[in-house]
Amino acid sequence: MVPFAGYAMPLSYGSVGQVASHNHVRMSAGLFDVGHMVQSHFRGATATAFLEWLTPSSLKSLSPYSSTLSVLLNENGGIIDDTVITKHSDNAFYVVTNAGRRDRDLAWFRQKLDEWNSGERAKDGKVEHEVLEDWGLVALQGPKAAEYLQKFTSSDLAKLTFGKSAYVTIGGFLLHVARGGYTGEDGFEISIPPSQTVEVAELLSQPPVQLAGLGARDSLRLEAGMCLYGNDLDEDTSPVEAGLSWVIGKDRKESGDFIGAEGVRKHLKDGPPRRRVGLVVEGAPARQGAQIFAHSGGEAIGKVTSGIPSPTLNKNIAMGYVLSGWHKKGTEVEVDVRNKLRKAVVTSMPFIKPNYWRG
Repeated sequence: MVPFAGYAMPLSYGSVGQVASHNHVRMSAGLFDVGHMVQSHFRGATATAFLEWLTPSSLKSLSPYSSTLSVLLNENGGIIDDTVITKHSDNAFYVVTNAGRRDRDLAWFRQKLDEWNSGERAKDGKVEHEVLEDWGLVALQGPKAAEYLQKFTSSDLAKLTFGKSAYVTIGGFLLHVARGGYTGEDGFEISIPPSQTVEVAELLSQPPVQLAGLGARDSLRLEAGMCLYGNDLDEDTSPVEAGLSWVIGKDRKESGDFIGAEGVRKHLKDGPPRRRVGLVVEGAPARQGAQIFAHSGGEAIGKVTSGIPSPTLNKNIAMGYVLSGWHKKGTEVEVDVRNKLRKAVVTSMPFIKPNYWRG
């Protein structure tokens, strides 16, 4: 167990090491306890408009029981947090945010709800925010996840495609199940009421499923090219710099009626000063904070934000930010790994081919 975002979290389980656990998720299935994450409901007649003010996503056009990755932005267009938003209806949303940003996010939600509900925009109805305190959240991930979960439900999981969710009866419990995850594999994120969490987790962790910890979670998400808040995203980084322009709805770019729109639209129009890139590094793995240089003795052009030896690819992979112009695929750079310059090549992400179930 290790401290993480104010919680004691499992780094690994038993004698199964991080690499073995990582490989098991890629080949079979693993279950992650991610109950530390903040689960919320937003409800009310103007819930869609409220969340479209807080984020640059097109939620009006999102169909019911569909999810999108999104970002909460500050007034400058920097990322307060990344989040997955699931629309249940025009007036009901299920939102998952990061545990490490809990205090910042909840204070921001409170402040913005007060502004919204006391103003003209809430004339058609106020918005309420409920945090699902102590609720469980588990992520069943891997190519055998669907086959395993199907044993416990009469619902046809083949119809639940990537980015969709549904209420599904699993082992007698009616649970919110979203298809997706943080590994690049097929999988499900399952939200569970507090009194049922242990029982459901026990049900979903029988062989061939193995319990998997934060160690494997980090290497799996990095291979899948996914950001970790605090490493790869922060309040001084815009979604355009972060390579997340795709979460900004086309209509939202035009209307600009969201918090932080000015900074984001400037980056969209003029190009951002720096960009998030993938790197394959020769020799030794580059870790968070390693400087990226143009070439031997050349100028510093950026910094690594996450890096690991990839168990799947047997290469050292990293993600980081470089000045615009150095971000093109195939660009050769050098990275300072323990005071020694190592050759690296800018590589497109994800590093592995995702295996999402699209039907």
